[in-house]
Amino acid sequence: MARKSKFQAPTGMHDILPEDQPYYQRVFQVGEEIAQFYGFQRIETPILENLELYEKGTGASTDIVEKQMFTLKTKGGDMLALRPEFTPGIARAYFEHGMVDRPHPVKLYATGPVFRYEHPQSGRYRQFHQFNLEVFGEQSAAIDAQVIQMFYSMLSDLKFSHLIIEVNSIGDSQCRPYYKKLLANYFRTRQNALCADCKRRLRINVLRVLDCKEEKCQRVRAQAPQIIDHLCDECKRHFRSLLEFLDETDLPYHLDPYLVRGLDYYTKTVFEIFSERLAQQEQEGGVSRNALVAGGRYDNLLKLYGGKEVPAFGGAVGVERVAEGMRRFGFPAVHEIVPRVFLAQLGDLPKKKSIRLIEEFRKARIPLAESLGRDSLRAQLARADKLEVQYTLILGQREVLDNTIVIRRMDTGEQETVPSERVVEEIRRRLKKI
Repeated sequence: MARKSKFQAPTGMHDILPEDQPYYQRVFQVGEEIAQFYGFQRIETPILENLELYEKGTGASTDIVEKQMFTLKTKGGDMLALRPEFTPGIARAYFEHGMVDRPHPVKLYATGPVFRYEHPQSGRYRQFHQFNLEVFGEQSAAIDAQVIQMFYSMLSDLKFSHLIIEVNSIGDSQCRPYYKKLLANYFRTRQNALCADCKRRLRINVLRVLDCKEEKCQRVRAQAPQIIDHLCDECKRHFRSLLEFLDETDLPYHLDPYLVRGLDYYTKTVFEIFSERLAQQEQEGGVSRNALVAGGRYDNLLKLYGGKEVPAFGGAVGVERVAEGMRRFGFPAVHEIVPRVFLAQLGDLPKKKSIRLIEEFRKARIPLAESLGRDSLRAQLARADKLEVQYTLILGQREVLDNTIVIRRMDTGEQETVPSERVVEEIRRRLKKI
C-alpha cells in the first residue's frame, strides 16, 4: 500500500519499481538483440546538451523547444538543456568525433531517459525512456524500410499484435515551400475554426497545424491540401520506392497524408507505429492514441550543425508506453532468476563460512537465496518456504567444525549431511533430477 511522506517524486516523474523492471529489461533486451543483428553499435551521449543544439536542430518553433524543455544556466553562463530526444545529440556526436570519415552507413543505437515538460497522463511522463536507432550516410529508401522493419519486428517479438505503420512524405526544401504556401492559404480562410495554438502555428510553421490533436482542428485538416500531391520528382521517387519496399516485406502500413511529426529537421519519410488493440483501450479510457514508435528521415540536420549534408534516418520506441502495454496484456517480461536453493546459517562462524559458500554457488550459476541477518532457523526455514525453493542448506557450528553441511529437501523434510566441498556438485546433481 502506498504511503504518504514528506517527499514524493516530482510531478510527471516516476519510480520504476522492482516488479516493473522485467518489462523494461525485456524491451531493451529485444531491441539490442535486433540492433546488433543488423550491425548497429551502441552510443551513449550526455543527458545535458547545449540548448542551441535543440533550438537549431529540433526547431525553435516546435512544442519541444518552446514549451517542453528543462533548461538551466551554469555558473559559467552556459545555457544547457536536459535532452528531450536523442537524435540531435547523436548527430552532434557523429559530427564532433569525425564519424563522417568512417565506412558508411554508420549505424548507431542508444537507450536512456529523456525529459519533456508536458501534461502527465497515462503512459506519458516528464521523464521517460527511449530506445533509438539512427543511420547516417544512406539516402536509399531501403534503409527507411529496414529501420521500420526493425521497429516492427521489435514490437512483434514483444508479442504486440494488430500493429499498423502510418507513413507519409513531407518533401524537402525543393517542394515543401510551395506546399506550405498552399496550406497557409487554406488555413487562413478557416483560422476562426482553429484552436489558439494553431492560430499561432499558422504564423510560425503551418505544417505544425497538421500535427494538432484538437478535434476541431482535425475537422478543418480533413479537407486540407495533401503534400503527396505536390512532391518534387526526387521526393516522389523516394516515397514510391519506400512503399514498394514495404509491400515486399508484407508490413501492414497505411498512408496518412497529414502525418508530419512535430520536429523541424524531418525530410521525406515520416512514420509512426501503433497497436490498434492498445489504442482502442486507451481511447475507451479517455486517453488520446499514442504511437509506440515514431521517426523519419533527416537529411539536413548535420548541415544545420555546420557539417556537410549527410542523409540520415532514425526513430525511437517509447519504452514506458510499450512496457505498460506489455503489462496490460500480460505479455512475457524478462525471466527473473528464481532461487532454487536457500542457505540457512546458525551463528557467527557459519555466517563467515556462508559468504564464501554463496560465492561458490554464484560461480556455478546456481541461484541461491539467504538471510544472513537472521539467526533463527525457524525464521529462515519460513523464508525458504515462502521462496518455494527445492532445497535448504543448513550450516551450524557443528557442521563448520566437521566440514559438512545439511541438505534439507523442502517438500518432504528429508535431510542428509554431506561434505562441504561436495555440496555444490551434489545440489547440481539433485536439481537436474527435478
